[in-house]
Amino acid sequence: MASQPYTPKPVTDVFTPGDTDINRRECRRVVPMRVLALGLGRTGTASLRTALKELGFDDCYHMMSASVENPPDCLMWSDALAAKYDGEGTFGREQWDQLFGHCQAICDWPCVAFAKELIEAYPEAKVLLTTRDVDSWHASTMKTVHWRATEPELRLAAKFDWAASMYQPMLSKFWTSFWDGDFEKNGKRKFKEYYDEIRALVPPENLLEYKMGEGWQPLCDFLEVPLPEGGKKFPRTNDTDGFVDRCRKRNRMQMLNVLFRATVVGGSFAAIVFGATMSFRRFFGWRGRA
Repeated sequence: MASQPYTPKPVTDVFTPGDTDINRRECRRVVPMRVLALGLGRTGTASLRTALKELGFDDCYHMMSASVENPPDCLMWSDALAAKYDGEGTFGREQWDQLFGHCQAICDWPCVAFAKELIEAYPEAKVLLTTRDVDSWHASTMKTVHWRATEPELRLAAKFDWAASMYQPMLSKFWTSFWDGDFEKNGKRKFKEYYDEIRALVPPENLLEYKMGEGWQPLCDFLEVPLPEGGKKFPRTNDTDGFVDRCRKRNRMQMLNVLFRATVVGGSFAAIVFGATMSFRRFFGWRGRA
């Protein structure tokens, strides 16, 4: 997987106005890394992200940081995946600080593919491990992220759309590599192996295993921060139906970007051809009168 250069967001990407185009390769760490939330995706990581930001751990990196917020992040994730799984290049503390130097916390995939590396890079950070029943987790993941990583609409968009062209190859590489080529077959085994690995890597005093539904108290106690004021409810986001609906809407908006760009570029090309034709006609018309 050769390193892909950064390219700015096309001005014609008007249907995805929330996408930014920050080149993280030019960034540096500006806040300390305080929390590594290393639970696998679909264990409540989106809700946890919202909760951590509420508690002051801002920003908190999540797959959505790359998939829909700043798509050029996918370029650095592709570099990291190539270094880990293909032995191409290196990716260490300097590169992690570039990628999420603006973050005080990280969670979700593809961060989890680099759990060991991140624990070593940020030994001062506390480690959270969201978990759930492996069978319900596998069923949820099959209907959401596995579907997203293998769906043909995203592959089609990636052939033409700026953001999808960076996101889809990264997601596919991560999904294939992390699950030994077959999530449906290997997912449950890898789930158990992964959680055992994290428990072995992190001292018990620096690790909190957390399940959605346990509320603010254990989280705040572990992170040594006060409870949110006003009896604020713990967030709950990113259910299965919402995930799929958002992804399908994203596909549609990206393809509208492609169609709009084709219209604009096609119109510009036609204008250039028309202008050139008129110039030739004027030139030859003038020569004919000489």
